Amino acid sequence: MFRANESYLKLPGDYLFSEIAARIQAYGQRNPDKAERIVRLGIGDVTLPLAPSIVAALHGAVDEMAAAESFHGYAPDLGYDFLREAIAEADFAARGARIDSDEVFVSDGAKSDCANIQEIFSADARIAVCDPVYPVYVDSNVMAGRTGAYCTVTGLWSDVVYMPCTADNGFAPELPDADARVSLIYLCFPNNPTGATVTKRQLQAWVDYANEHGAVIVYDAAYEAYISDPELPHSIYECDGARTCAIEIRSFSKNAGFTGTRLGYTVVPRDLRDADGVSMRDLWARRHGTKFNGAPYIVQRAGQAVYSDQGRRETCEQVAYYMGNARIIREGLAQAGYEVFGGVNAPYLWLAVPDGMTSWQFFDTLLESVQVVGTPGAGFGPSGEGYLRLTAFGSRDSALEAVKRIQSM
Repeated sequence: MFRANESYLKLPGDYLFSEIAARIQAYGQRNPDKAERIVRLGIGDVTLPLAPSIVAALHGAVDEMAAAESFHGYAPDLGYDFLREAIAEADFAARGARIDSDEVFVSDGAKSDCANIQEIFSADARIAVCDPVYPVYVDSNVMAGRTGAYCTVTGLWSDVVYMPCTADNGFAPELPDADARVSLIYLCFPNNPTGATVTKRQLQAWVDYANEHGAVIVYDAAYEAYISDPELPHSIYECDGARTCAIEIRSFSKNAGFTGTRLGYTVVPRDLRDADGVSMRDLWARRHGTKFNGAPYIVQRAGQAVYSDQGRRETCEQVAYYMGNARIIREGLAQAGYEVFGGVNAPYLWLAVPDGMTSWQFFDTLLESVQVVGTPGAGFGPSGEGYLRLTAFGSRDSALEAVKRIQSM
């Protein structure tokens, strides 16, 4: 008789955003007259339509698919050269970072890459994560059998090294102790969920640590487009020595609105090798070729349009729109007496919940009282307790309405 994968059985409860969706659905069933009033600032899904230049590229690619001489079947496993070269030039060379186009692996989004990248590392790799943390980093390692036992009291896994990110340290993690013997470190800046950022000097310290201790940094830069401070790094490859210790993952979802179109990429430099000299770039290429048939030609042409002059202008305007929402939410809640972090170089705001309430209690209160939805901080880890994440990805009207309703409480 077959048996299920025991590692999957260790996962506690539902995926965070599935639980949120279930609670919203239950509320709507109990209160059908209020269901349409719900303002959703929980899940980080964009709301603006695709930029005109991107839509034009999609139409052009669809027309190509309608003619035999320009039809495209399976995409190259690692992505079309036209997109990989645009990425290498615009996202890295323009910032003084050396990344070759054959070190860029196009995918259907950053979430799957964040979950799948652990497959090329040994089963006994010890991971370190920020706390609070994007759940995919931990859950994918649970599925791989790497995290040990789960404690229902602390909410921690026995074999995971947690790096608390709190108001006291500016929501920036401290370097693990040398005796922690971590081999895989997950970092995300601008951070999801806290909205925190790190300076280049801070990031360089992580690169130096990883090189010194033989660790790899998985750097999630999905929100780099929201950085406005010129002193902040957009890529870990702006740091000296990053090519020998870092993998960077990026998404087109938040910078260009591809949440429903699906496109992302991962960079694995040729210089990244394990203790035996094995090329991690080649391993990822092998995994990619075996398990992925390539992002659609139509979508990759749309991704190329993001790097055109018009595409840059249009997507920058969209980013500015969302950051305008962030400013409205941040300033409005601060005026109401709330303590709010983030929302300056990131599209997420980290709201301290009222004293005496848990983050899930505050979630329920907002939903029941004023029909506003956020994401409970406890869903991101123990250090997220006491906070609620709000996103700036809604419409301007929804940002204004959410602030008005929360202020009324």
